[in-house]
Amino acid sequence: MDQDDKALSLAPVVPCTDLGTAVETWSALLGTTPTFVDGDRWAQFDLPSGRLALAGTDRTTTAPSVMVKVPDVERARERATALGLTVGEIERGPHEHRCTVRGPNGWDVVFYSPV
Repeated sequence: MDQDDKALSLAPVVPCTDLGTAVETWSALLGTTPTFVDGDRWAQFDLPSGRLALAGTDRTTTAPSVMVKVPDVERARERATALGLTVGEIERGPHEHRCTVRGPNGWDVVFYSPV
């Protein structure tokens, strides 16, 4: 692990077809309100143990995945490419830059950096 990797953080991402209902349900289950909701696109809960993300219309996959906050998305993408993984293009959204990496067993990782 190099110096920049110390800034990594990890969060599960749950895809949701109805984000409003998902936010209500997760709020009731967790006993708290989300710290961020972006319409029907995205919501997240910042909890003492980490972050839970709900992906509505702004999801990169229909399966649960892991979101990894990195200091440099381009660098994370280059590493994944060097490993021979399937790597998507960098998407530039209103809140972050991100790319999705598909692992050899079909799991997805979304690397992102806030804008």
